[in-house]
Amino acid sequence: MQPFATHPTVSIVVIFLNEERFIRETIESVLAQTYRDWELLLVDDGSTDGSTAIAREYADQNPGRIHYLEHEAHQNKGMSASRTWAGKRPAAGMGVPGW
Repeated sequence: MQPFATHPTVSIVVIFLNEERFIRETIESVLAQTYRDWELLLVDDGSTDGSTAIAREYADQNPGRIHYLEHEAHQNKGMSASRTWAGKRPAAGMGVPGW
């Protein structure tokens, strides 16, 4: 396994709302990639199920590599607002075309 990059080339953004059933599988899929020069931004759009705890667990276990983000007061603001908000965060990797 290659060491983690200090400035990853790719920033992966996953916005989720009550995805306890799938969030672990999603994160594990990213971790299983052979390309290693990335960071993962997990954007919680106000989840009320166990997905928040799962996302925080992965972020805690992978500091500097997986980041947990949420809106103020854990509000639900919708996919578009979450994407825009996450895009304004100083991500280290390349942007996604059209963002």
